[in-house]
Amino acid sequence: MTKQKKKKKREFPNAFTVLFIVLIIASVLTFLVPAGMYQRLNYNSDIDKFEITDTNDDVRTVDATQESLSSLNIAISLDKFKNGDINKPIAIPNTYERIKQRPQGLKEFLAAPIEGVVDTADIIIFVLILGGNIGLLNKTGTFDAGISALSKKTKGKEFILVTIVFFLITLGGTTFGMAEETIALYPILMPIFIASGYDAMVAIAAIYMGSSLGTMFATVNPFSAIIASTSAGINFKSGLPIRIVGLVIGSIITLMYIYIYAKKVQKDPSKSIVADQMPAVRKKFDLDSIDDNNVPEFTLKRKLILIVFALGFPIMIWGDYSLGWWFTEMSVIFMVTGFIIMLLSGLNENEAINTFMDGAADLIQVALVIGVARGINIIMDNGYISDTMLFYASNLVSGMNGIIFSIVQMILFTVLGIFIPSSSGLAVLSMPIFAPLADTVNLGRDVIVSAYAYGQGWMAFLTPTGLILPTLQMAGITYDKWLKWVMPYMAILAVFAAVMLGIQTII
Repeated sequence: MTKQKKKKKREFPNAFTVLFIVLIIASVLTFLVPAGMYQRLNYNSDIDKFEITDTNDDVRTVDATQESLSSLNIAISLDKFKNGDINKPIAIPNTYERIKQRPQGLKEFLAAPIEGVVDTADIIIFVLILGGNIGLLNKTGTFDAGISALSKKTKGKEFILVTIVFFLITLGGTTFGMAEETIALYPILMPIFIASGYDAMVAIAAIYMGSSLGTMFATVNPFSAIIASTSAGINFKSGLPIRIVGLVIGSIITLMYIYIYAKKVQKDPSKSIVADQMPAVRKKFDLDSIDDNNVPEFTLKRKLILIVFALGFPIMIWGDYSLGWWFTEMSVIFMVTGFIIMLLSGLNENEAINTFMDGAADLIQVALVIGVARGINIIMDNGYISDTMLFYASNLVSGMNGIIFSIVQMILFTVLGIFIPSSSGLAVLSMPIFAPLADTVNLGRDVIVSAYAYGQGWMAFLTPTGLILPTLQMAGITYDKWLKWVMPYMAILAVFAAVMLGIQTII
């Protein structure tokens, strides 16, 4: 009797494995790509002087005048530095120099994830505190009762919820760069979307694609469109109408893409691209414990608990947008909601605290993914290869013209978005270098700003150094499933962005 060996199904690597592979590639690049730097210009308000840091880290000061900026070929108004619109060091055009190679070897490779965790401690604390809140909501039955009540209300109109969530997050992305803040939404919305008959991919799409599309077609986003326009020496209103049109049409395209898939899954769950992973997702969010015949009553106490928790989000968004809050302040908000929920829960002290701690422990993997991803950026920064990529990219487009110039610019910003994933960081480094190139081919500098926004925004859907891997870890979905689902959409979006750039070039 011959024994038939079952072929073991290959599984896609875990998020940590993907990140470590990228970390290895980044380390190898620091051996292969020449190290180089642009000189940096920074305004020091304490002495009212510009500080110029050269490639040897020597600092000299010059008068903070418009003449000083003009002599450095920087076409930015002096008041933009003095009023704080530009508060990061910018690259000075025509100052790129090769420096001694700084390869990141084994020691640096091993230290990078640890340094990344330390560097993102504020984000990690926010995620863990959020997890504690989720643990309390689950323990008190608030989630189960709330989801059941919402499911009854939205019966037959489930996609309205998808549309509302997508619209609000897209609005947040285009106006104030809502991105990391969306991490807080997955534990809340994932169970609701699944209870509505959708899968985890629909929830990721509504949240992550909304944020990324809004960032890509940024309108008044201070961290991308405004700072990029300012760094290019133009008013952010230049090119704004075409980006608004792009945002509206792009949102319609995205919602249609999500709708077609969502309806297919709702009709036949086996058609889900993550059908094999949904049992694990349901277990992760404790959805199988919900008994339709024995759902906790949505009592006044549970409603109060849900209201307290929900109020944290508009307060967080208001503080972020109006007061410049960051993760320390956002963590405080949800620490306070956690304390109030403990008091309302009726749990004794020991049970309440242990529940909070267990909830935080459930998100430790997500927190560590965020830290390891930052380690990749640290490797590239310490290897001084980002400026070299910027230098080669600017040389590549020199001498091109018209529509080809703008589309190649978008492609270059897509690549640069991997090496410099910060939208504001990429803007202040690249715009003083790239914006003058538009002048040489008789294009408005607003075209460069749009090319930057579309390129780095497009890459945000994919790059492992960004938010996608923490998002997928939060949802319990592997990276290969995301790529398989999103790549057709990415192709459509790339063509659409190129068309919008072409229109902007000729109008």
